[in-house]
Amino acid sequence: MFACTRRLGYGGVAKSAIHVSSVGGIERGFSVRVCRACQDPPCIRLCPENALVPRPGGGVTLKKDLCTGCRKCLDGCILGAISWDEEENHPIICIYCGYCAQYCPYEVIALEELMPDES
Repeated sequence: MFACTRRLGYGGVAKSAIHVSSVGGIERGFSVRVCRACQDPPCIRLCPENALVPRPGGGVTLKKDLCTGCRKCLDGCILGAISWDEEENHPIICIYCGYCAQYCPYEVIALEELMPDES
């Protein structure tokens, strides 16, 4: 989470696009909440300004200049992977840069290109 925020030049974790939390201590492990690059992202359908556009390979790209701050994308994400930047009044969504994977001390985060199911 720190790596994601640091990539943008911020301190802390408030503007992180990846969220890691405990699901009951070390025995039970952790949960990672981040955009999973949906092939047909529901958040796009709810954006009235077309500020979210499909990203090649899945997921979305935010066009900040088109975003009006309506927050409808928050309701559209079925994973709860979109958070909100209160200062800039726009969504915080993973951009799939892989920066977090470089700094994960346990090497459990990876950025991989998934091929569409060919069956």
